Amino acid sequence: MADQISFEPPRGMRDFYPEDMVWRNKVFDAFRAAGEAAGFEPYDACVVESYELLARKAGEEVGEQIYHFHDKSERHIALRAEMTPTLARMVAQRQGSLAFPIKWTTIAQCFRYERMTKGRKREHYQWNCDIVGEESVLAEVEVLGAACDALRRMGLTNADFKVHVSNRALLSELLAASGIPADKHAQVFLALDKRGKMPDEELAHMMKDNGLSDADVAATFAIMDVKTLDAAEALVLKATSAEGGTSPAVDRLRELFRLAEIAGFAECLEFDISVIRGLSYYTGIVFECFDAQREFRAIFGGGRYDNLLTTIGGQPATAVGLGFGDVVVTELLKARLGADAGSAKKGVYVGWMFPEQRDAALKLSAKLRAAGEVVNLALKKAKPKQFFSRASASTCAKAVFLGPDDVAAGQAKMKDLATREETVVAL
Repeated sequence: MADQISFEPPRGMRDFYPEDMVWRNKVFDAFRAAGEAAGFEPYDACVVESYELLARKAGEEVGEQIYHFHDKSERHIALRAEMTPTLARMVAQRQGSLAFPIKWTTIAQCFRYERMTKGRKREHYQWNCDIVGEESVLAEVEVLGAACDALRRMGLTNADFKVHVSNRALLSELLAASGIPADKHAQVFLALDKRGKMPDEELAHMMKDNGLSDADVAATFAIMDVKTLDAAEALVLKATSAEGGTSPAVDRLRELFRLAEIAGFAECLEFDISVIRGLSYYTGIVFECFDAQREFRAIFGGGRYDNLLTTIGGQPATAVGLGFGDVVVTELLKARLGADAGSAKKGVYVGWMFPEQRDAALKLSAKLRAAGEVVNLALKKAKPKQFFSRASASTCAKAVFLGPDDVAAGQAKMKDLATREETVVAL
């Protein structure tokens, strides 16, 4: 006897039953509406990419983190783990004909072969908003404004989340001010990005293994204790000892907060020197959004990446973008709004008692649909009690049940399933 086939999806993957699709649609609808409202143009691409593109962007070790294989023509290809390399490839392909700056958005299914933890699957959908070809901080403001708008459209308030913002260039300035040479900064970034996931002792060993002294490690951890933008600026200016000196990285952050105030979402932002972002292609302002209680993983993250196009062979172009996954935000919505909040009832459930009323039920359904109503037409006859029990358990807000008397009278009663109020509808 053959082994029983498992009915579970592959480990780390997901099935979406109708009750799951209600939540997914709630999230996706907010993504699309926020992107459209901010003027981002939709795009899409194939779910597989050349392995060479991903390795050039993330290094050869990317092979341990993604699904990759050789096809029947021995091409080395991979399932995309994120959308940014694909975006860079598409922009580079038409770089000579695109009118910059461009604002693009997509909802992409992504795959990453890694250890699963709470809020992290091996498959997920990610909303991406990117602006390519704009150097000013207004690009960050537009991307962050759209993300905050999406969260509010899902039903969250500004009190439910906080976007933590920093600048990798500022951290470089602070490391340099502490005497740590520039060629060590990338390794420090990689170590510090793991803070909170690994003990500080392990991070210290990582940095020492990469050539940092005990004093350098101590200075690095001291930088992580900086709480305000003013304090960070004071440390940089103290080290430069230049009268009237400025920090370009601090100036960009101050401009970001100023513009966010004008745009109406400054209260959603918070300076946080510990935001690093592990991906090496980030060059400037970086950000991560968390729920206010920090019960979940990051809701979204991103930042400025001004060198990625040249990394894959394109012409230089500045860029800012974010990746906003569907897993964590859905968990957060269920926790904050309630498990049933995703299933707002709408539409009409139409049923019939005997076969003689079936045609009238179908005609009424067609009439209501033509008027713009969502209609779920029962496919089998039912007794009234059975029908209304099923209607109440459905996603419909109202119900019409046709019996012989209704058809004879040429009208029926439409019942609001929540209030039990009835109105007459002509057949």
